Amino acid sequence: MPGRHGALPRPNVRPGGGRDRRARKRTPDRASRPSARSGAHQAHSVRRRATLGGAATMSALIETEAIVIGGGIVGASAALALARKGTRVALLERDFCGSHSSGVNYGGVRRQGRPLSQLPLSQRAHQIWGSLRELIGIDGEYRRSGHLKLARSEQDMNALRAYAEASREFGLNLQLLNREQLRARYPWAGDVAVGASLCAEDGHANPRLVSPAFARAARHVGAQVFEQAAVSDVSHDGEAFTVSTTSGLTLRAPWLLNCAGAWAGQLAAQFSEPVPMYSGHPAMLVTEPLPMFMDVSTGVEGGGIYARQVARGNCVLGGGQGFALDPARARPGQAALLDILRNAAELYPPLAGAQAIRTWSGTEGYLPDREPVLGPSLTRPGLLHGFGFAGAGFQIGPAAGEALAEWVCAGSSSISLDAFSIGRFQQSPVQPDPVTNVIPSHRGRSSL
Repeated sequence: MPGRHGALPRPNVRPGGGRDRRARKRTPDRASRPSARSGAHQAHSVRRRATLGGAATMSALIETEAIVIGGGIVGASAALALARKGTRVALLERDFCGSHSSGVNYGGVRRQGRPLSQLPLSQRAHQIWGSLRELIGIDGEYRRSGHLKLARSEQDMNALRAYAEASREFGLNLQLLNREQLRARYPWAGDVAVGASLCAEDGHANPRLVSPAFARAARHVGAQVFEQAAVSDVSHDGEAFTVSTTSGLTLRAPWLLNCAGAWAGQLAAQFSEPVPMYSGHPAMLVTEPLPMFMDVSTGVEGGGIYARQVARGNCVLGGGQGFALDPARARPGQAALLDILRNAAELYPPLAGAQAIRTWSGTEGYLPDREPVLGPSLTRPGLLHGFGFAGAGFQIGPAAGEALAEWVCAGSSSISLDAFSIGRFQQSPVQPDPVTNVIPSHRGRSSL
């Protein structure tokens, strides 16, 4: 990627909210243009009414089979999987696809350290990431560099040993390294590190490239993708959902996928499924280009800091929390940035004295148990949820989207989602009604 910062995760938006001029050079009306399918199959009518501030205000009636709210990696992956199955699907994003947490996160693509309940889904995501270029048309700077989780105490090492044993059946093939083995393999590691756990096939990617590419790929195979289309109203008449947007669109479909990230709780509550979700704002920074010294993505047992180095030499680091400017924007906190720099000097001595050239944050949705909500609504047939990934949705997102698409087309998913049911937050959980409105796949491709 051109630019003095090299290949770094960064949304191409200006502080005033407008996109930079290069980002505006897209195919005219592409976001609101129907796919190339026949009019009978697409079954919609779209008419542009006005253009205000670069966003087309629409007058439209769209009959489709599934509506996805949220253009992050989960929602875009779901739209892509549905379109590949031949399902008529519309993807709605209030800003630009991939411009929120999916596009401004650290870029870690790791299975190591996830709760055991997430590993079946994470393993499926690992397979999808292995075919990323074929799926979305770019490699997204995805590298299976390995993920190294550092330990700063013997207690940390014991935790890494316990996790390696507990996760053995899932095939992560974790390698435990003592102090001597760590120094021999990674001489840059600071003296404070007493050992580590390595997952050799985990890695990292550029979220700024990857997340929007999922939405573009969905459009390419027939999904309708509408950006700058904030949802203003959602209702259900007993047969189908009707969704209206601030851009003037009205959509109707028997399936609705709630993938609205940190804001998804509002829609869940509308259908009597409130969740105790709260927002977090991870603090991140990038350094000036440095001589290459680190060829692996890293984290630390117990948290506090994570770091990776990109091909240009810049190091991307994160840790701690920032603060919200408003519901849509956040900044890293000064205290968190200082902690990142202090931890970096201890764990990664080559970073001592390096200049931070940019800092940023985003808005992530968290639930108290740090598990996502993923699967069917228990109060409204046809409603599916996919949100609350606690800052760790980038790697698992493609598999989460695929699982939601399976629910639409088959009434269940090939990987159990029971651990992620929204019912765990209800005082008297109920079982979902049997799925009777499945939309069978029209094409032979049953997965991403």
